[in-house]
Amino acid sequence: MAGKQLEQTSQETALSTVDLADEPSAEWGWHGEAPRLVRGAGWVSVAILLVFLIGNHRGHVEDLWLIGMTVILVVILLRDAVRRRTSWRK
Repeated sequence: MAGKQLEQTSQETALSTVDLADEPSAEWGWHGEAPRLVRGAGWVSVAILLVFLIGNHRGHVEDLWLIGMTVILVVILLRDAVRRRTSWRK
């Protein structure tokens, strides 16, 4: 009588698509990511990489690497901001 067991769902189970056996943290309310925190950490990382440019560098190879990584991180953050802003329009 598996058919009867599948038909009987509680209100709480119907609203949640997360299996508590797979992810026990969903039971006490934490499930998902912290997108604002991740974006903030990305911008803080950009600032830290730019601060690393200040120093006693004789060669500028490390400066090129720092600038390159900063540019890549900024492009990723800006692309995320654009995708987030236009995601509801699609």
